[in-house]
Amino acid sequence: MISEPEMAGEFGGVETREVMGGFDREFVGERRPRRPWPWALGGVVMASALWAAALFLYGVGDRKPDMHGYQLGQDPCPALQLKSIGAAIAPREPTTETKSGLLNHAALDQIRCFIPLRSQAGAERPGNGWSIEYTVGITVALHKKTDPGGEFEARRGVTDLGVDPEAKLETVPELGDKAYLLTRDGDSELRVLEGGAVLTLTIFAITQHHGDDRRESEAGDGPDIPDLSPHQSAMISDMRDLMSSLKQ
Repeated sequence: MISEPEMAGEFGGVETREVMGGFDREFVGERRPRRPWPWALGGVVMASALWAAALFLYGVGDRKPDMHGYQLGQDPCPALQLKSIGAAIAPREPTTETKSGLLNHAALDQIRCFIPLRSQAGAERPGNGWSIEYTVGITVALHKKTDPGGEFEARRGVTDLGVDPEAKLETVPELGDKAYLLTRDGDSELRVLEGGAVLTLTIFAITQHHGDDRRESEAGDGPDIPDLSPHQSAMISDMRDLMSSLKQ
């Protein structure tokens, strides 16, 4: 960048000084201004256009993300009813205490909890001691200082165990700013981005045998892990309820 004194000396008719032999020799009077180079003017115009485009696309500096009214002053997990998932699979287990850790910080508010559903005993093979257990995982992260959009996009195919090339990825329209479903054998995860808020709702399914080791060996391998794709609409419905409950 050209500093102001240099620019004035180059393009403007201003008074200048020249140092000669230790003395200041002063030139008085107006010098004839030079015409700026055409390519210099073109560069200024181009730079201005690029700067305006950058401001339009990315905003100014480290602008805080829009929180869209989301607040996480207390743990929302105990009050979650999971109506749609309860109707599609099973209601939440009322006797199990939901444990979660609430983080409140100037830069980030976050909560994560796991809610077990009622056991589906004998759902696949009645009388052999096997059951299918479902758990719903909830994560809410409110990024109050930095925009999580770039990280949200980068983690589209990333699970807790790393990148899974066999996971099925589906975009969910009209849910937050961006949303998608990531489905693997045994779990289905719905992720939503809205401003500075990142919310996830996951259904985990496992098979479990209720009995001693001898009875489990006699019972065979147990039922197959169920297909969770039929429950995606229920996940979306309960996610909308969660999002509404966190907005004030």
